[in-house]
Amino acid sequence: VLLSLWGPEVLTRILKQETFARRLRGSRAQHRRASAMPSPPLTYRDRVVEGTGTGESFPLDFTAVEGNMDNFMTQIKNLAQSLYPCSAQKLDQDMRLHFLDNSSVTCGWYCMSCVMLVCVGGWYCFNGQTCDTRYQTMRRFMSSLKWPRTRTGTGILSPQPEENPYWWNANMVCSVCVCAYVSLCMCVGDYAFMGSVIIKEVVNELLTKGLDSAKVLLLAGSSAGGTGVLLNVDRVAEHLESRGHGEIQVRGLADSGWFLDNKQYRSTDCHSTISCDPTEAIRRGIRYWGSVVPESCRQTHLGEEWNCFFGYKVYPTLKSPVFVVQWLFDEAQLTVDNIHLTGHPVHEGQWRYIQNLGNELRNTLKDVPALFAPACLSHEVITRNYWMDIQVKGTSLPRALHCWDRASPPRGCPLRLIDSCPWPHCNPTCPTIRDQITGQEMSVIQFLKHMGFDVAKMAQQQGMDAGKLLGMLNNGN
Repeated sequence: VLLSLWGPEVLTRILKQETFARRLRGSRAQHRRASAMPSPPLTYRDRVVEGTGTGESFPLDFTAVEGNMDNFMTQIKNLAQSLYPCSAQKLDQDMRLHFLDNSSVTCGWYCMSCVMLVCVGGWYCFNGQTCDTRYQTMRRFMSSLKWPRTRTGTGILSPQPEENPYWWNANMVCSVCVCAYVSLCMCVGDYAFMGSVIIKEVVNELLTKGLDSAKVLLLAGSSAGGTGVLLNVDRVAEHLESRGHGEIQVRGLADSGWFLDNKQYRSTDCHSTISCDPTEAIRRGIRYWGSVVPESCRQTHLGEEWNCFFGYKVYPTLKSPVFVVQWLFDEAQLTVDNIHLTGHPVHEGQWRYIQNLGNELRNTLKDVPALFAPACLSHEVITRNYWMDIQVKGTSLPRALHCWDRASPPRGCPLRLIDSCPWPHCNPTCPTIRDQITGQEMSVIQFLKHMGFDVAKMAQQQGMDAGKLLGMLNNGN
């Protein structure tokens, strides 16, 4: 609190005075060492702050930093500079809407200040019919024309340290209009698919707003935006290098964008984005969008570039570091696989399919070193206000990201976290489940019973007594 109230200049002056006093005491002590025992270590107490008119004091023990005072002073000054604005001025809580200056790319984007670029999700469309439907029902994902002037960030975009402990005052947090399943530039009828161009132009504008002095740019995204991160992270790095800013390290954070090209539970005709087989939808879409995929992935899948839209196929070709956040039982994946978890209880065949999906996803993530994968039934997390509550093996997502973000993470700082339990919501920190018909909360055991969960059979698989398993589920464990 005192650091934030005094400000960096007052605090630095006080510490410099104390440093000088300690060095002076040290030089005097050298003359006494031959005839006297060394004095006990001194602490900094009862310092009256000049100009405050108060006699407030605080204890500060310098013993632990003996011999490294200059480094300690630098850290304290940096801390004071970070904390002082908290008391000196009211924080701007909202991101403001901006529009790109480039007349060929008419898109809005929200910005608060800047080293983080966030691509929003919002499903996708793959032909004229599905894009017409999307425009009619989800227009805010197709156009920024009627976006509000400001937007309050949540999760990793939140300006509140209680909700966003590590990036609440990040040097730049931006939310960008990115067409789902990002392409380079293709206009079809009344629609323009320009996701990569939009990202490039936003980066160009950010270079004029302070990004040019940044050390790291984090490109993040959820759902389709997470897929956009995988498709564009290397392109952004190459673009910055071409602009003479190769010293800026570009990193990716892909949330809920790691989709599988697996076989559907029940095959249907490809009439809508909900029912169409994922592989067929991307095959059709990549032609309609005029997509340009990362060159290294294109070379790996010549003639079948659609493969690059699936995380486990594009990830091995990437040069930039990427942190993957993925629910093991992703709702969007289950939707395109024609597994619908509302209404009637799930049949045994569907239950087995869901369990196998979790296993398939785990297998595709086995070579990802920076990972957070809870065994939950959900979709998207980094912009949710409960993102701090989810844990894997006792570690929260913000903590894991903070470890990954540090150049030299300390020992015990986890980077790869994946649940091993075999069914949806077996992790007690999973988000609350709600019945999509009644809207009421469901306990874990209510949900699993709805899913056709057989307590006796599952207990046998886990090698435990059925009563013990039932008790664990009733307790939310």
